[in-house]
This record gives sequence, C-alpha cells and structure tokens, in this order.
Amino acid sequence: MSQQGPAAGAAAQRRAAAAKAGGMLSGFKEFIARGNAVELAVGIVIGAAFTAVITAVVEGVLNPLIGGIFGQPNLDNIWVWTLNEGDPAAGIPPSEMKVGMVLTALVNFVLVAAAIYFLVVAPLNALARRRATGQEPEPAIPAEDIQLLTEIRDLLARQAPAGGPAGGGGAAPSAPSYPPQPPSGPGSV
Repeated sequence: MSQQGPAAGAAAQRRAAAAKAGGMLSGFKEFIARGNAVELAVGIVIGAAFTAVITAVVEGVLNPLIGGIFGQPNLDNIWVWTLNEGDPAAGIPPSEMKVGMVLTALVNFVLVAAAIYFLVVAPLNALARRRATGQEPEPAIPAEDIQLLTEIRDLLARQAPAGGPAGGGGAAPSAPSYPPQPPSGPGSV
C-alpha cells in the first residue's frame, strides 16, 4: 500500500498537469476563434504600413521645408558643443554634445503628430460627422406585452367613474369574494 501511495500521487500530478495543459490549449483555441488575435495582427500590420507612409511624408515633404528654412534638412549639427578634442592618433573621437539632435527629434515628433492629425484624424472625424447628421436612432418600440398592458391601463382609466379610484376620490367598488360563498339565510339549504 505504501508503494502505491507515491505512484498514485505522481499519477494524480500528471493528470492535473495534463488537465492544466488541456485547459490552456482550449483557452488558446477560444482566444484564436474569437478573432481578437486576427484583429490584433491586422492592426499591427496596418500600423507598420501606416508608419512607412507617415515617415515618407515627414522625410519627403516636411523635412525639405525645414531644410529650406534652416539651410539643412535637420537640426542635428546646429548647436554642437565640443567637450574635448579627443585623440585622433589614438582613434578617440572628440566628445560632442549635440543639442540639435534633441531639437530634431522634437520637431520630427511634432511633424509626425501633425501629419497624422491632418491626414487621418481630421478627415475621419469629418466623415463621422457627415454620417451622423440626420441619423438619430429611432426610439425603441416597446415589446408587445408592454403595449398590451398600456392599452389595458388606458381602457381602464377611461372606464373608471369620475369619483372612483381613477378619479382620485370616493370608495372603491366592492370586489367579489373568492371562492364564492353559498347563500345564507332562512331559505337556504
């Protein structure tokens, strides 16, 4: 019996591990079947292609404009502070602090953001506004049982006497008692 105990425990652990792996596989299958993975992959591919378009707009159109203003297509070498001359004989380059590189990165960020906004966001927002004009959703039609109950309420309100419960005053009519009581009195059987 003691020899079967560890073997049984190991078998139970293997079964638990197999169930856990099977659960993970079924979860993965469910994740793939939902379509989220496909949508994510499509988004990444479209994003990569879109990045190439925005980069082309910035480098092909906007950077040459900056080159026309500042005399060079980027600001990398506008402000360079040489900290030491280095040693050309030993192959040590000079230490330089290039403030212009930071400015180039900031300008590129602003240019990319502007290109995305004016070429994508603004046109899509305008398209969404055009689609939305005059397309206010209709009020939801109540279910048939709600319509029937509303009709019954309205009919009862019209049939109620002016002094009755619907009219706001007077005594309520007596309701029949259920189950019906047999007549009682001198002639009853």
